[in-house]
Amino acid sequence: MNAVVADPRRRVLLVEDEAALARTLVDLLHAEGYQVETRADGALALDAACKEAHDLIVLDVMLPSMDGFEISDTLRKRGINTPIIMLTARDELGDKVEGLRSGADDYLTKPFEAEELLARIEALLRRTCKDTGSDLMSYEFGEVQIDFARNRLIGSATATNLTEQESRLLRYLVRHRGEVVSREALLTEVWGYRSIPFTRTVDVHIAWLRQKIEPNPKSPRYITTVRGQGYRFDG
Repeated sequence: MNAVVADPRRRVLLVEDEAALARTLVDLLHAEGYQVETRADGALALDAACKEAHDLIVLDVMLPSMDGFEISDTLRKRGINTPIIMLTARDELGDKVEGLRSGADDYLTKPFEAEELLARIEALLRRTCKDTGSDLMSYEFGEVQIDFARNRLIGSATATNLTEQESRLLRYLVRHRGEVVSREALLTEVWGYRSIPFTRTVDVHIAWLRQKIEPNPKSPRYITTVRGQGYRFDG
């Protein structure tokens, strides 16, 4: 892999309680030019993420005192939108959904390849500098109004928060409404990947987004699946 040399000013908060893995990841990130701060305890990690600015957080799920889901959820509720890559120990859809629901931008299942982690980090950092259509501030369909400026869905009776990644994904789908958009296109344009990894992150985000915007998520009306091709937004 020909990795792009990292900007040495980029700060990564690594939250991992397995000492051997943490040392390996610190060495890997240092070799790529990142500044790395580490925490092995959930509560201490949350405190560090709230008090200091970081460009990205690599966050393990299973931690002492507070798990990664709670950390991610708390950060998002406090308005901290630092990109988060969550490390999960089990390859189970429920864990991934919970991680993305809590506000994580992407996930990796242990064990993972070093090159894969670096690619995900580069993509998320690149994405934060990329304009994905921020001129689209609001949109209405059915009984739903989307406030992209505040990452809010306003329905006939309730209002629901969107994560930063859900907002980006929905904005892209809205801007390409009526078109079939492939998973590869979404990973490139919304997640910022240059090469396409094997990941179900798009499907998991779509599933959770449907829970928020569809009257019947099991029979979606607005975000439909086009078998073998991708998704289409019909709102």
